[in-house]
Formats: sequence, C-alpha cells, structure tokens
Amino acid sequence: MNPAHRTHTIPLARLRPAMQHLVRGFGSEAREVDMVVDRLIEANLKGHDSHGIGMLPRYSQAFAEGDLQPNQHVEVTLDAGHLLRMEGGIGFGQVIGHEAMALAADRARQHGSCIAALGQTHHLGRIGAWAEQLAEQGLVSVHFVNVVSRAIVAPHGGADARFGTNPFCVGVPLAGREPVILDFATSVIAQGKTRVAHNQGEALEPGCLIDDTGQPSTDPRWAVVPPLGALLTFGAHKGSGLALVCELLGGALAASQTQRDHEGRRRRVLNGMLSIVIDPARLGEPSMFQAESLAFVDWMKASPPRQGHEAVLAAGEPERHCESQRRAQGIPVDAVTWSEILQAAQQLGVPAADVNSLAGV
Repeated sequence: MNPAHRTHTIPLARLRPAMQHLVRGFGSEAREVDMVVDRLIEANLKGHDSHGIGMLPRYSQAFAEGDLQPNQHVEVTLDAGHLLRMEGGIGFGQVIGHEAMALAADRARQHGSCIAALGQTHHLGRIGAWAEQLAEQGLVSVHFVNVVSRAIVAPHGGADARFGTNPFCVGVPLAGREPVILDFATSVIAQGKTRVAHNQGEALEPGCLIDDTGQPSTDPRWAVVPPLGALLTFGAHKGSGLALVCELLGGALAASQTQRDHEGRRRRVLNGMLSIVIDPARLGEPSMFQAESLAFVDWMKASPPRQGHEAVLAAGEPERHCESQRRAQGIPVDAVTWSEILQAAQQLGVPAADVNSLAGV
C-alpha cells in the first residue's frame, strides 16, 4: 500500500484531547474548544468524515485570512417573538449554531413555532446536529442552508459550478425512540467526501462529478485540485431545484448573502440557515402525532429487504450504527488528512509532535 494512503485508527479517548490541544491554538476559550471539538468528532463518529476533524486545516487557513473569528456569540438583530434574525460574527459555527438553535427552541416553546434566520457564521458543520439538538427537546425542525465559498456544484444541465453543496435537513422526534434525522447535501455527495476520497487515493462512483470541461469523471481531484470541475446535484433537476431553494431561503432570505464567487480563492466557509421549528405539542393532539408517526415508521421498516440490503432503515439510523461501531473500535483518519491536521497545528503555533503524542499516532 502507498504509505500516503494508509489509515490511522485513533481511539476516541485519545483523539479528543489531541484535537482540543490543536483548537486552543485559535485562542478559543475553554467552552468553545469543547464545543468545536465535540461537534467535529461527532461528525466522524457518525460516518461523516467530510464534516469532521479533517475540516481543521481549512479552518486554520480561514483564521489566518481573518475570515474566522474565535470566541464569538450569536447576536439577535431582529426579535419579533416567534421570528428571529441572528448573526454569528463569522464565529465558529459549532458555537453559533448551538446558541441560535437554543434561542429558536425557547421561542418555539413559547409561541408554538419559530422561524429563525441565521447569517454571517462560519461553517455550521453537520446540519443534522442542529436537528438533533431540537429533537431532544421534542421539537420538529426544517433547515435550509446555503454555502458562500468556492462554488463546487453544477446546476442541472450546467457545465461548471454555481452552487455550494447547500444542505437540507429535517428532524422529527419520536416518543421513546431515536429521532428521524434527514440530513443531506443537495449534491450527489458532500464536497468533503471528495477530499476524503482524494486523500485516500480512491475513485468516486460514476455520476457524481464532471471535470473542468464538463465531461463525466470519477477522479475526485476535479473537486479538490485546480483546475476544478464540479459535483453534480442529486436527482438531476430535483436536487438542482432544492439547491436553488436553499440558496434563496438560507442565503438571500436568512443571511442576505448568496454565492456568486466563481474564483473562491479565500478559504472561508460561510453559511446562512433558515430554520423552521415547531412544537408538535402545540399543534393538535400530541399523542396522535406520536402514534401516527410511530405507526408509519414501523410499517415502513416492516417492508421485506430486497437483495443487497439487510434491513429497511429510517433516516438517522445508519449514522447511529456507525457511531456505535466507531466508539468501540476508534475513528479512522487517513494519513494525508492527518498530515494536513498536523500542518494546521503548526500554523496555529501548536507543536505537531504534541498532537501526535496525545493521539498516540
């Protein structure tokens, strides 16, 4: 095996202090260090390595360019009771997102619902985390997110990139069970997954990517190394239409900022998010909602699995299965990504040897 393509498997108990040591290099306060690290590692645990600790090199570059500010907190700029507009001061999205959803949850409990518009925040990470935060409090949520960075996704029928990966997410709590969490990029795969594939020396599945001339390719380099191609949207015009809606609602409406930078030399990742939060206990009979929800999920999952599938899974179950496995066995990090993380540590003034030692690599 090419040494560059080997993988480290790091126990959670070692990875967390190593990443905390690195994130302190941003000058973050203790609470921020914990929140950033915990959310990034949570993404790795759930199998979304594209949104995990491999983002830290990009964060360090954005910080060096002045496009990521540590120790920021959410600011409410418009308060109309059940309608909130908030900004994040280009702070860590792991902090801003948590604070914004805590405010939205409080208003939903007060008024029955809340529409929360969030802008000017750095990378919000795995959007499913915010749906989970709300579902833990018994709240339904819908999230439209745009990405202001280097465009990386082509519109349906287009030969170059015009969108970010523009995530869409829904969270539905289920009484006595884990919630349904539907969380996906409107591209066929997340941008970070191309980085992971490139670092691991793996090809992508056909139908995910075009090169810089608009021709189909399975080489992830077209989403990582200039000259760049573009990812494709899922479901052809359907994913493209949803990506457009995320740009208009998460970007133009919520954040007053849309993606129009074709060059994208800056390393920042800014997100806008429009969240609709509903307290189902205030909308009709809550026991009926739960009974009908549980009955349908059970009926859906009772479908006999077809060839190649072990069982029918509800949205959110694959992530929970992965988390259980990785908590027991450790978190895989390919050697290229780990090398980039160590370089980021050095850029932040944190000795790479210290990070390696804490991680046991």
